[in-house]
Amino acid sequence: MSEILNDRYRLDKEVGEGGMAIVYQATDLMLERTIAVKILRKDFSSSTAFQERFKEEARAAANLTHPNIVTVHDFGFDKDRLFIVMEYVPGTDLKQIIKNTGALPVPLASRLFVQACAGIGYAHRAGLVHCDIKPHNMLITPDNRLKVTDFGIARALASVKHDERSQAIWGSPAYFSPEQAAGRAPSPASDVYSLGIVLFEILTGQLPFTNPSPQELALLHRTVDPPSPRYLNPEISPALEEIILKVLSKEASSRYRTADQLGRIVISFTETQENNFTPESIPAPPEDPALNTILELENKHPARQWLTILLGLLALITVGGLIPFWLWVYFKLN
Repeated sequence: MSEILNDRYRLDKEVGEGGMAIVYQATDLMLERTIAVKILRKDFSSSTAFQERFKEEARAAANLTHPNIVTVHDFGFDKDRLFIVMEYVPGTDLKQIIKNTGALPVPLASRLFVQACAGIGYAHRAGLVHCDIKPHNMLITPDNRLKVTDFGIARALASVKHDERSQAIWGSPAYFSPEQAAGRAPSPASDVYSLGIVLFEILTGQLPFTNPSPQELALLHRTVDPPSPRYLNPEISPALEEIILKVLSKEASSRYRTADQLGRIVISFTETQENNFTPESIPAPPEDPALNTILELENKHPARQWLTILLGLLALITVGGLIPFWLWVYFKLN
């Protein structure tokens, strides 16, 4: 028998698991709709400070309404576990896509990335910083719509003691900004850096920094320059590489200030690339149904084609015969 939370949310099947929570596809029995429920592990749920901070962050996240953000419907506490109820998004996360396919084509990567910037930029305008941006938290629907999830959870973890939160916090050190790695408070520019890591990964198929030790990985983010993306993927243009490396600057002031600004830069780059396409690279225009109908009729009635040609020739002969006549009249009168 399926477990039911708060006498309302029936857990149907597990669809994901991370360092701090388990995600279920579930059913809202009151509204009779499919939802997603993320249940935090008991070692986090037992902290009173975390419970209060989690509620604050969940309320803030619930006020975010954007097509590129997973909508938060509800949150609660049942059987000594905190949980959050969200819209159910069919598809898979961006990290799994990267694992399956490697580097994505630049046009597709740009389209997905701009959507991530749009969602996170909207949160920045609302005064929220995500703090845990990574491709695992970006869900891709079958029609290539990207939705960012897990707003607020990472910020709530800041209220837990360092030794208690280390497992969750260090679960994604590959995407941390240098200031986060140094233990400083994150800002929108921190989210921009994490977005830069995601962009690097989807364009090259690999991360700029890797190390089995979370502490060593944090040191890499703070002190070592990333490798050249173009060296790993020659399809990346010099202009796009310049954007990536600017975003991955160690100093927050050297990056783009918000995800909105970064998104606009990538859009401008994409439009420039499209304007520089050669004629061979431009796809054929959509077919005109009316033109297709005419061609089909002509193919069905080849006699019409000969009739059209004959009428054209007669018109030409007629016009050609009138020209000498009008010339004779002109000279006769003059």
